[in-house]
Amino acid sequence: MEQLQHVAIIMDGNGRWAKAHGKVRTQGHLVGVDNVRNIAIKANDMNIKVLTVYAFSTENWKRPLEEVDYLMKLPALFFNKFMKELMEKNIKITMIGEMEGIPQETAKVLQRAIDETANNTGMILNFAMNYGSRREITLAAKKYALDVLNDKAGLDIDEKEFGKYFMTADFPEVDLLIRTSGELRLSNFLLWQIAYTEFMFVDEPWPEFTPERFEYYCNEFLKRDRRFGGIKQ
Repeated sequence: MEQLQHVAIIMDGNGRWAKAHGKVRTQGHLVGVDNVRNIAIKANDMNIKVLTVYAFSTENWKRPLEEVDYLMKLPALFFNKFMKELMEKNIKITMIGEMEGIPQETAKVLQRAIDETANNTGMILNFAMNYGSRREITLAAKKYALDVLNDKAGLDIDEKEFGKYFMTADFPEVDLLIRTSGELRLSNFLLWQIAYTEFMFVDEPWPEFTPERFEYYCNEFLKRDRRFGGIKQ
């Protein structure tokens, strides 16, 4: 049976969950942060190699300033609360997105977590922060163009070689993408990387997405017949 290597999650529904429970949106985000820990520990226990979570998109800067300011405080809350456990579980923290543009204090927190876990050899918990897939593709194209100009690359590049210019170059292909809270869109997330990814759009908002449900959807993935455009004999 196929083994899950890389799962990506669009963690949607914190605000709607908060409203449904008579809470302010920031309380939904706070509960959602705790759930990142829950799902990460489960994924690690399931021997998944990489878990990529969509934490803050390039489009999220359009949200009200008060909400953006709160979202930028969440990495510190998360790592202050869970770093000891992440270290004990041998989980490695990485990030895709642009550190430049993130508030200085938030960037310091993220970089410290990346540095402190750099030698860990367990699951990679990869945060997409200040990340947008179109931006990533544009940056990859610019890097490749510069390599061509500097005679470091030729025009006969193939998809595999071009993929090395992406922020996910060191990760396995995304096997499964889960989006919570019932929305049926990709929201500028990993557009290059999900060419043959299996999708699951689930009704639970992120704060209610339990480790048990995560395992259920992963097991459902393992039942799918993936042919990658070919025909299995």
